[in-house]
Parts: sequence; C-alpha cells; structure tokens
Amino acid sequence: MNSSQPTVLASRPPTHSLGKSSGVRQSMARILALSSWVAHGHVGLSAAAPVLQILGHTVTQLPTVQLSNHPGFPHVGGSTTEPEMLRAMVTALDENGWIDTVDAILTGYLPSPAHVDVAVDLIDRFQVRQPRVIVDPILGDDPGGLYTAQDAAEALRDRLLPRADVLTPNAFELSWLTGRATPTLDAAVEAARDLKTRTPAADVLVTSAPIESEQTGVLAVGPSGTRLFLAPRAAEDRSVPRGVGDVFSALIAGGLPTGHALGLLHALIDESLDAPHLAIAEAAADWTKAEPIPATVYAPLTSSGEAR
Repeated sequence: MNSSQPTVLASRPPTHSLGKSSGVRQSMARILALSSWVAHGHVGLSAAAPVLQILGHTVTQLPTVQLSNHPGFPHVGGSTTEPEMLRAMVTALDENGWIDTVDAILTGYLPSPAHVDVAVDLIDRFQVRQPRVIVDPILGDDPGGLYTAQDAAEALRDRLLPRADVLTPNAFELSWLTGRATPTLDAAVEAARDLKTRTPAADVLVTSAPIESEQTGVLAVGPSGTRLFLAPRAAEDRSVPRGVGDVFSALIAGGLPTGHALGLLHALIDESLDAPHLAIAEAAADWTKAEPIPATVYAPLTSSGEAR
C-alpha cells in the first residue's frame, strides 16, 4: 500500500442528494467509477457509464484496464493501467475541482493489490464528505471460478470490503469471500448474513442468487431484513450479453432502490437477448420506463420444502 497519507478532500456544500443517509435518488448524482474499460461493447465502465448518463448522472471514469473488447471474443488488445497513472489522474481531477463533490464511488474490476490500494486511498480521501461506496467485488463466476489474481482477491476482501456501504457479489463471489458453499438459497442467505457481520455498515445485494425455479433475481440482506427480488430467467436457448452485473451495480450507485434497479435491468436484458452487446442506447426509450420489481420477504424452507 502507498505509505503516504492520502489527501483528505475538504467538505463543500452538497449540490446533489445522494449521500450515505439518502434513500431514493431525488436528483442527478456525481459518481466516480473505478473499473475496466473497453473500446467496443458494454462491460465494466463501458456499461456503467452510459446507463448512468442516460439516467441523467455525471460519471467520472478511472479505467483499471483498457481493452479493445471483452476478452471472451476471439481477439483482444490492450493493457492494464498502471496504478501510479491512476493516482496521477486522481490528482489532476482533484486539482481541477472535479471530484470533491462526488456523491458515490463505484469500484469494479481491480486486477492487482496495487489497484485495490488505489481504490482504498481514493475512498479515504473523502473522510469528511463520505460519499456512498458501492463495491462490486469482481472476482469470478461459475463455472469458471476465480478469474482475478489470488492476491488481488485477498486484498479486496481484507482492505476494500470494510469500506463499503453496498456490496454486490454474485453467488460465486459470495461463496469465495465467506468461505461458504452456496448451492441453495438458504445457504446463500446464511453466507450473505455472514458477510454482513464482517462488513456491518454494508448492505449485501447478491446477484444471480441460487433460486431453484425459472426465476432469477437479487437476494438483499440489510437493515430491513432479508428480501428477495425475483424476475423471470431467460430461456435456456436465449443468450444474455455480458455486462449485466456492471449495469446492476451502476444503477445501485445511481441511488435506485434494489427493486427499481432490477426492474430496469430486467427490461434491458429483454431488449438485448441474443445480441452481442447490451442494447443500452438502442433500447433506452423502453428499459428506462420499466416498473420496479416488488420485494418478497425471505422465509427459510423446512425439511419438507415448505416455508417456515
């Protein structure tokens, strides 16, 4: 970790409504996002930024990697952004007066422990103003497993997670972060509650929760208890483009309640099925009008399969 003390930004009168104590977003927010970036397609910052901008937010982007496209395509070019370059960018943004009034910080793909340190120091700059911190712990997925470096994943778990106000792991990431298997919804609930005890200030929103039905959705563990937000799962013969998790965490960073964020995301997925990339701009007139998805209060199952 950089041994120098990060600059603590002075407090200015807020011009927007999205702070740690805020509920539903009432106005445009300023969001500082640190994640991967691609020139073509919609993953990482290239998914988060356009979604937020369409909804009227201002997004300042710090790319941890810069690639031609998602590595899942046959050809890819690009490189990792050196941590010191990111620090220089932050310093310039600060000196220009462009980040001292941010309302939320969103972190995504962090390829090394040094990149995790950049994120930690960035958050610690705002000790007075304290914007909401949304951590999307991009570590891996089923069935491929961990696809970030082990030391980067451990640094994220140990140093970044305790600073989060909201965590958005998928089921695999929840399992890795807690050391608990999550084959069932009940197991995922216990793991999410365990993660919350390790990060008591954070709401835990588990995407792609293991729901044994034709539904998918988000498992939410927070001050209001444990809730499920359910949406229809795409048919097995239909493909969903990459970037869905990036969009969800961005919508949460934009101040939307979980059900509203999932409603918009589900509508965007419907408009993007079988396409190579999410139809963020092309279908904006439709997905931005989607209704929120209501919450279902979670009730664990008995051995007979009935809710207690």
